[in-house]
Amino acid sequence: MSTLLSFDFGLARIGVAVGETETGHAHPLAPIAEEANAARFAAIEKLLAEWKPSALVVGLPTHLDGSEHAMTVRCRRFANQLHGRYGLPVSLVDERLSSAEAEGRLSEAGHHGWRKQKPRLDSAAAQIILLQYFESAKHAAT
Repeated sequence: MSTLLSFDFGLARIGVAVGETETGHAHPLAPIAEEANAARFAAIEKLLAEWKPSALVVGLPTHLDGSEHAMTVRCRRFANQLHGRYGLPVSLVDERLSSAEAEGRLSEAGHHGWRKQKPRLDSAAAQIILLQYFESAKHAAT
């Protein structure tokens, strides 16, 4: 059994989730709200020290047709920085529609109001990204 951390990278915030490979469950954590790179990586270091993950997962945004855009490049750079700084394996997961799914799940749970829920939405998206990773790993093993 190993722990993984997942990130939904954004310019204002980074959504974060943690999960276990054995159970395939993931839970949202508090998002990283710092905008400066040094503060963001300090917050990530605290998460790594607390959860001791064996690997990291980063959502990779693309257009609906799969083509890349400016945030795709930024997310790849973020994933490369994570790997370079911490030496952990980093997997990229297609995050198309993860925020829309997260918003739907939050609405179903009674959390309405997109702007007020944006920080919660980012970490819920990170949770969905990690669940997608677990699902794809499960299918790859069969």
